[in-house]
Amino acid sequence: MQPVNTSLYWKVCLINGAVLCTAVVVLLLSPARVSRQVVVSEALVLVAGLGLVLLVTAVLLRRALAPVDEVIREMATVQLGGEGRQLEAAGDGPGAQLVRSYSAMLERLETERRSSSARALAAQEAERDRVARELHDQVGQSLTVVLLGLKQLEDRAPADLCGELSLLRESARAGLDDVRRVARELRPGVLEDLGLQAALSALANDVAAYGGPAVRRTFGPGLPELGHDAEVVIYRVAQEALTNVVRHAGASRVELSLLRFGPDVVLEVGDDGGGIRPGTPDGTGIRGMRDRAALVGGTVEVVSGDRGTMVRLRVPA
Repeated sequence: MQPVNTSLYWKVCLINGAVLCTAVVVLLLSPARVSRQVVVSEALVLVAGLGLVLLVTAVLLRRALAPVDEVIREMATVQLGGEGRQLEAAGDGPGAQLVRSYSAMLERLETERRSSSARALAAQEAERDRVARELHDQVGQSLTVVLLGLKQLEDRAPADLCGELSLLRESARAGLDDVRRVARELRPGVLEDLGLQAALSALANDVAAYGGPAVRRTFGPGLPELGHDAEVVIYRVAQEALTNVVRHAGASRVELSLLRFGPDVVLEVGDDGGGIRPGTPDGTGIRGMRDRAALVGGTVEVVSGDRGTMVRLRVPA
């Protein structure tokens, strides 16, 4: 037979009732008496008895309710999407049970959050692959046909139309290049074919080729073999960091490095741009980087000042 768990409310009532009853019995059995005209000694006895009752009550209730107050304080400070501090409580009282239930709830919520993020990011990668294939197979093929048709039409057209047709053909070629670039960004085939370092180099070259600042690359020796998921996370974080540099930083110099520090592989993307203003909340891109890193047990740190911004990703090797 399992013990019956009395609610916290009734425990408080029983504790207060027991203390007050004990105090009354002590006062009744003591030699002190309350006369019609209260003397100083009787008043002192009553005050001392009341103080004793309040002290004992405060001590007992503190032991019972202190864990509850700790849980309330922790619930007020825990952040959405962040891990709460694990609380500890000894004993089998209602306060200790509440603390253990709260810790178990945090663990379930964190597990579900990571699982949901993993499913969402996996679906996002699958959608990227689908869109990239459609761009390459359908839009790219259609633009290739348009290019060939314009070339044949230009060869047979009158001389006064050749210039306009040539401009149209160059515009179609530029559109085809853009489609291929977007497809490559959505689905980095070089990552699967040549590996992470080659993919990061291609990403850095694309930034400079399309009007961004020059990216200096550093790859440390002895980098370990990483799983596919970890390589995708590193590539996507670098891609998002470089995209933010091009869009917002106004930088003239960017450094990208992939090194090993102890048990971790560390990716750093730093620039000399304007930095992030203090107090600015994290945007969708930074939150996305942190969610991706959490899937492989990594962390993302963003350090910004007057001399630029540094995005640092740590992934266990």
